[in-house]
Amino acid sequence: MSVVPAAEGMLSPYRVLDLTDERGLLCGKILADLGADVLQVEPPGGNTARRIGPFYRDEIHAERSLFWWSYTANKRSITLDIATADGQALLKRLVQSADFLIESGAPGAMAALGLGYDALAAINPALIAVSITPFGQQGPYAAYQAPDLVGMGLAGFMYVTGDPDRPPVRVGVPHFYLHGAGAAASGAMMAHAHRVLTGQGQYVDTSCQEAVCRALANAPQSFALEGSVLVRQGSYRQTGATTYMRITWPCKDGFVNFKCSGGASSGGSVNNFIRWMAEEGMGDSYMESLDFTQLGYGMVTKELLDHVVPPVERFLLSRTKQELFDGAVARRILLFPVAMPRDILQNPQLQARAYFQTLQHPDLDTPLTLLGPFVRASATPLQLRRLAPQLGAHNMEIYCTELGLQPSELAYLREAGII
Repeated sequence: MSVVPAAEGMLSPYRVLDLTDERGLLCGKILADLGADVLQVEPPGGNTARRIGPFYRDEIHAERSLFWWSYTANKRSITLDIATADGQALLKRLVQSADFLIESGAPGAMAALGLGYDALAAINPALIAVSITPFGQQGPYAAYQAPDLVGMGLAGFMYVTGDPDRPPVRVGVPHFYLHGAGAAASGAMMAHAHRVLTGQGQYVDTSCQEAVCRALANAPQSFALEGSVLVRQGSYRQTGATTYMRITWPCKDGFVNFKCSGGASSGGSVNNFIRWMAEEGMGDSYMESLDFTQLGYGMVTKELLDHVVPPVERFLLSRTKQELFDGAVARRILLFPVAMPRDILQNPQLQARAYFQTLQHPDLDTPLTLLGPFVRASATPLQLRRLAPQLGAHNMEIYCTELGLQPSELAYLREAGII
């Protein structure tokens, strides 16, 4: 595969100025994949995300970060020190023809530089400015520092993650700012829909805490409506104050998810699973005496689970993930494998849709395997148009060709540390 030449995408007419660091790169990446011309505006020394590993072949280098490659493919890179007067002047010139600006600095940081939304909207009233911060621009937590551990803790995610007899834990790969950046992209698109109708830009203030709270599903609602505090249950899930379901189970070569619960659909699945156990000579008389469709969804008690778990575990441990998945599909059972990275790469569904793409990097001696598009669109397909940019690779195109600076001016700005 080779990089696809520029083609019309959903957002092809639009330009994005992306001033974010690792906390917000995903927002611009989503817009870039949708076809927008995203300019990653980096400090002259490079975005801090370039120093995040893992690195290609463990070579610690600003142009070898797999993190950077993943979150900036389809973007272009220019360098600019917006803390300087000349840098601010150049950014304002870029804002004149921009459609979106994304930033992930501390609350008020852009305004302190004379680059707040009001100042930018005075230059371009149609601009949509998006801020990504841990807790939003206002409130008692607005100025708090929030690494992923703090963010996931204060958003409530950690309390429901882990085993009940151990302290809370966070998801291994940092997710706090990914939730916020994804929400920011959605907010940008909602603001864009309004702009299409009215011509008016607006300011989108994104709180990562609020974005993660939305991922807690029914936990906040359970407390608000019932006074129930849902706590972490390891491989179980608490559905109410005294009711549970078992979700994750060990099998012969890993883990599977099997929802052991009542209700019309879930209960029917469990009934089918009980019949399968009996067919294989591993039936359980107590389970066979029950009709899980009559229990009600999420109404399984701890006492019932104490009876059910041992025979189900014995059956699952006797088979591999693939054997269990094939049997579940044939019998209409809600069961699926817990995939490891190797399983994802070899997944027949992803392979059938040619999701993974192999690309020859011009500076490497081996091809790269890259992720495919997050959606497929028939009229405006998402495409890999360019690899992650090298630092300042598009300075000449933007500053000279578009803004009309002379090469000597560009050299001066570079020497002065402004670009």
